[in-house]
Amino acid sequence: MTRLEQVSSIADLRAALAPLAGATGRPVLVLVGGAGGMDAEQEGAVRGVLADHVVPVLASTGAVVVDGGTDSGVMRAMGAAHHAAGGTFPLVGVVARGTVTLPGDGAGAPDAAAVDPHHDLVLVVPGETWGDESRWLDEAATALAQRRPSVTLVINGGPVALDDVELSLARGRPVVVLAGTGRLADDVATAGDGSTEAVRKVAGSPLTQLVRLGDDDAAVGAVLRGALTRPEAW
Repeated sequence: MTRLEQVSSIADLRAALAPLAGATGRPVLVLVGGAGGMDAEQEGAVRGVLADHVVPVLASTGAVVVDGGTDSGVMRAMGAAHHAAGGTFPLVGVVARGTVTLPGDGAGAPDAAAVDPHHDLVLVVPGETWGDESRWLDEAATALAQRRPSVTLVINGGPVALDDVELSLARGRPVVVLAGTGRLADDVATAGDGSTEAVRKVAGSPLTQLVRLGDDDAAVGAVLRGALTRPEAW
């Protein structure tokens, strides 16, 4: 059952993470990307890659996953993969209070999402709009990893995912972009003169690495394994 924790400060956040037995001081995968922006075919392909190539790496490296925690898009796909694998790795979601419907809530905001039922822990942080959770997600990943490696995986995604990626790069956290999944991931993969400055910066960062869905899906796992077991420097 998913444990929900309301947090309003970084101290609260760290206290909420503490009961995850052995979850701190472990490698961390930050998963960011599309919530409602993937079609059924894309989501199905992503589920396959997560189950076949990402989950085995998470289990063998002892990694923790931190994501957006809702029952939609890449978060739902990761929740399903986590459940199918028998919860062999801790899965933590971070949601802004005003963007989700929690047990006991009324109708909520028109675009409010449900919390994914397969996460071990969902941190409910202050905020009314999508993206208000981004800095908290970054802080959660940093608190969990401590001095261990962390890496961000981008699948699909929009403006909020771009903010998440910029926070990761500012931390010095490597970013793996799964091209072929649409939107932000493909914008980064094809960045050029017509792209926004923010997208060009992500594409041009030495911390950014591209892997293309369907070309060699096993490469996704190999790249993530390298990132999660690397020395402190990328």
